[in-house]
Amino acid sequence: MQRLAASAGLAALVLVLAGCSILSVPAEDRGAKNVILIVGDGMGAAQRDAIQLVSVGAHKKSIMGSLPHVGLVGTNSANSDYPVTDSAAAATAMASGVKTFNGWVGVDTSNNAVPTVLEQAKAAGKVVGLVTTSSVTDATPAAFAAHIADRNQERHIAQQYLEESEPDIILGGGRSSWEPTEQEPEDLTERAQEQGYTYLTDRTALNATSDRKLLGLFAEEQMYVAAPEGEGDSYKPAVSLPEMTRKAIGILSEDPDGFFLLVEEEAIDSMGHVGNGTLMLKAGKALNQSVKIAKDFADENGDTLLIVVGDHECCGLSVEQPEEGGGAGEGEDGPFSVAGSDQEFVLDNSTAGHTAVDVPLTAMGPGAERLAGIYENTFIHEVMVQSAGLDAGGGSSETS
Repeated sequence: MQRLAASAGLAALVLVLAGCSILSVPAEDRGAKNVILIVGDGMGAAQRDAIQLVSVGAHKKSIMGSLPHVGLVGTNSANSDYPVTDSAAAATAMASGVKTFNGWVGVDTSNNAVPTVLEQAKAAGKVVGLVTTSSVTDATPAAFAAHIADRNQERHIAQQYLEESEPDIILGGGRSSWEPTEQEPEDLTERAQEQGYTYLTDRTALNATSDRKLLGLFAEEQMYVAAPEGEGDSYKPAVSLPEMTRKAIGILSEDPDGFFLLVEEEAIDSMGHVGNGTLMLKAGKALNQSVKIAKDFADENGDTLLIVVGDHECCGLSVEQPEEGGGAGEGEDGPFSVAGSDQEFVLDNSTAGHTAVDVPLTAMGPGAERLAGIYENTFIHEVMVQSAGLDAGGGSSETS
């Protein structure tokens, strides 16, 4: 009897120790239940530096700069005549792990649809979402939930959202692509409601809802107006990116199987194209606040992979000192104040388009350590899929 009792005690001790061993495994080694990918469209190193300067000053890290793992990402597309990517090809590389041509979303260079991380997460039983200050059917979100060789076919992309990928949360602008026209008489917002979406058009409705399948379209086109400073420019989204991010995380995180969420701030790129540094920085601050919301959730949650990256660099931006005596020189924008100091800086674009320079990435959570280093943007997909234990072959495989 004593021997049996001792054996039983030993067995119990082994079980306790095994349980302690499992619980003591660091979160980063246990896999990611959730993945949040935050994209600053057009956000290269200089954009990050400028956002840091106006947010926290010269010697502190912004929220997105504080994430522990740092990478440098190549963004070149599959174009044969030049390497500089657009948002469609760059987002497709991150979403699906394949290089494609500029203007193509969710398809490879043979126009074959390729599975996206959003579709793979959905197939694995997770809930998924898209949040953007652009049109919800613009290039970056489209690359995660649609397959077509023309990013401008936004109504077709909206139809694919409803017919194929069915993101659980869709928040942003672009109402015009869902509304009926003479050529396309069907109201896609009504069709979405028939499929179980709660349709929202303002902040009050978004704040009030607790429904778990949302289509929020808060502007006819983008949620801002990109123009040179003083020429009709505006960055006053009807619902801010941080508000949409908080709501999306709050709803998606209720699912016990986890979630995938894409968050995009488009205006960093759009304002860069028109040389509007003031509103580029305002949009950058909104992105940084959204990163804080996601980081706070990831800190508390422990099993969330959070990635912050630009899809490409915009405008060959540099951060420079003001002209002697203060002020901006010809072609420069500013001066802008450095937070917490009397210092100032100006911004200088070398082009109105995109560039092929690598962009910085910061990350935290399970699998984030793999993103330290230098690599192509296709590697981001690999890390997301493997960290979350998703089926690499899941999702759509049809040609669009």
